[in-house]
Order: sequence, then C-alpha cells, then structure tokens
Amino acid sequence: MFNGMESEHSHKFKVISKKLSTLLNKDFKVYLEKWYLLDRLRAWTFSFDKQFPAYAKDKFCLDFMNDSEVLSIIQCMNTSGSWSPLVTKVSSVDVEEVPCTQLSMDFFNRLKEYNIVRESGHISKCFDEFHEGITISDELRKMLLLEDSDNFESYSDEERSEFLFRMFSHICIGGPICQYEDMIEPYYEVTKSLYKDCVSVQKDSSTNEIKIVSKVFKITAKDEEGTILYPSSGDHIQNFAYLIVEPFKRHVTLLYHSWGKGLW
Repeated sequence: MFNGMESEHSHKFKVISKKLSTLLNKDFKVYLEKWYLLDRLRAWTFSFDKQFPAYAKDKFCLDFMNDSEVLSIIQCMNTSGSWSPLVTKVSSVDVEEVPCTQLSMDFFNRLKEYNIVRESGHISKCFDEFHEGITISDELRKMLLLEDSDNFESYSDEERSEFLFRMFSHICIGGPICQYEDMIEPYYEVTKSLYKDCVSVQKDSSTNEIKIVSKVFKITAKDEEGTILYPSSGDHIQNFAYLIVEPFKRHVTLLYHSWGKGLW
C-alpha cells in the first residue's frame, strides 16, 4: 500500500481515444449483455508523461488515482447501479502485481482433461449451489469459485493468479443476472479478444521468443479512513479495477467492473 499526496514529481495523464475492440464488437456485445456485463464493464486509456518506474509502481498507481484528468473521465458504479465520478480524495492505494505471462488459450485445455468441459465443448452440469450471490450450476463455475470442489486444484494458486485466468473467471462468472452458456466457446472467444486488447507483446531479439511486455496491477483505492472508494465499496469477487501499463508506449488502461446491486 502506498500513502502520499500529489507532488511535482507525479506522473501526469492524458486521456486518449483508444477503445477496446471487444467492447465495441456487435457479436461480443450480445454475449456481454446476456452475461450482464455490458453495462458494468468499462475501460479507459490514458497516456503518461514520464518513464514507467517499475520500482515505484505503488506511487504510479496513486498518481493515477489522484490525477485531475483521470478523475474527470473515470467513473464508478454504486450499489444502486448508477455511474458517478469519484469525488472523494484518494489517500492510499493497495497495489497487487498480477502475473501476465500466458500467451495462448491452450492454458485452458486442462478443462477437458478434468471433464469440466466435455470433448464436445459442453460444460458439465452439477447440482445448484450458491456463492456470494452467484448461482453455480456447472463444474466450470464450481472449479472457479469453490475451494472444496473436486476440480479446484486443477489449476495451482500461481496459475489462478495469472491475468488470463482472472479475466476468464470474471467473464465466466458474469453479473448478478447472468444467463450462462452451455458451451465453452463463447467464453473462450470473448476472453481471448479482451486479453489481446489489453496486453502487448514483443519479440526478444536475443531469443526470438514472444513475451508480454505489459504490466498489470489490481488496485484498491481508499480514503484517509481506509474506506474502499474504488473499484466499489462492496467486497465481491466481481468488483475489480486493473491497471494495464504499456511501458514503451507510455499508455495505461483501466479495466473496471462492478457487481453493483444484485438480485437480493
């Protein structure tokens, strides 16, 4: 966690017109609406004026959350489902660095190995369970959400921490009024597209290997009393704010989602 106030050495940010193609794609928008994500998932991209300091990532994130232009653009969703600007001063930011190394959707082939997904692509069903307002009616969501499920350990803690896994999980879980898919392919398609929108790759000249150069941070902004201001005051697995930094382009994208008001 980093505490501090804006100073003359703070990064400055300027909004740019870059849009995530996934959120504009007509076919994907149908899915996002069906999963109750369309109106709750938003992204904003900014340029920044100085080199990204990997050694001072916490201060960079605090600079971002206190920048006047950022605050004039980004919004948050309250528990009633309304969007509004962030008006309270951010005093501190908890920053979690998110591993981002996966280059292929082959990462999810294991779902078939564990019969979470059948060879046909159908998602295996299970008896209904409930977790944090989420209806779990198949083995996929069971594996994603329940630590005591038979298949929870099909992915290690390190693998679950990967940005690709987190993104896939957020998409599969959806919003509070989600119409789930019977087939896995739509989840794969949207996850792959959004991941490609968010992260940048570069070839290593010495090894010719393709590597992800983006840096990803999950952030939680708080006021001086420690109350969570962003992404949401509610503590829910589907409340998230990721900062995706492209150090060479000096671009940063905020990917935001709020669970908002559920059914109950």
